[in-house]
Amino acid sequence: MNQNLKIIVTGAKGQLGYDCVRELKERGYKNVVAIDKDELDITIQNDVNRLILEYKPDIILHNAAWTAVDKAEEMKEECYAVNAMGTKYIAEACHKVGAKLIYISTDYVFDGQGEKFFETDDPKLGLSVYGKTKSIGEDFVTSIMKKYFIIRISWVFGINGNNFIKTMLKLSDSGKKEIFVVNDQIGSPTYTYDLSKLMCDMMETDKYGIYHATNEGICSWAELACFIFKESQRDTKVIPITTEEYRKLVLNQAKRPLNSRLSKKSLDEAGFKRLPQWKEAVSEYLKRLLN
Repeated sequence: MNQNLKIIVTGAKGQLGYDCVRELKERGYKNVVAIDKDELDITIQNDVNRLILEYKPDIILHNAAWTAVDKAEEMKEECYAVNAMGTKYIAEACHKVGAKLIYISTDYVFDGQGEKFFETDDPKLGLSVYGKTKSIGEDFVTSIMKKYFIIRISWVFGINGNNFIKTMLKLSDSGKKEIFVVNDQIGSPTYTYDLSKLMCDMMETDKYGIYHATNEGICSWAELACFIFKESQRDTKVIPITTEEYRKLVLNQAKRPLNSRLSKKSLDEAGFKRLPQWKEAVSEYLKRLLN
């Protein structure tokens, strides 16, 4: 492990960026530049170039993204500017200085049809503006660079920032006795604490390519909510409903994939360790969050 590597982490105040910075520091990396949108607007090409061409990093962990999925439907151009063009500018500058790039992508690049596990090379037919712009970001990375890792993740949760688990706990704490939760979207939660370890393991290798990395096992959102309440010893009841029923309750939603099962074949073939089981990850997270 070369602790003198120069590393830039984008989206450093987000759930994943926060854990990446923490993990890098724990591993003793000395030259970590942690930036968020206050320090760098990735949609301004000159600013991206100035930072990367002057600092000349060895590695960039690119976590910054427009992740407000529903809002993206109304703000298409802004979402495209961040997820597609911002990623393009970073990839171009990265290529110029010979740096490696880890680009965090999403299950939303797929249409979520059927029940099979999506392979890394399956057709990308994203349903939402968010999914399509993240897919275009991937295409910029693969066309501009050779030294890249694209990691698709889903259902993200971490200590820093908002997520489904925190929302469920807040609703329960506010006195809600019953909560409607979708039961026909199937996928896997991804704990940023676990994912940041994999990213740090990956970045010093040259096993470039596209990977899927979520915690192991699958569930529905309703099953996840039931597990959260059971583990945190709350007596809130989950009422399972379909996506269609939920869309009638909450208007103006982006289309979400019903099937977010992601195959880990490329992870296995490259010899990377899979993330722990999702129940284990959620239990660990709740201990950290609530103690």
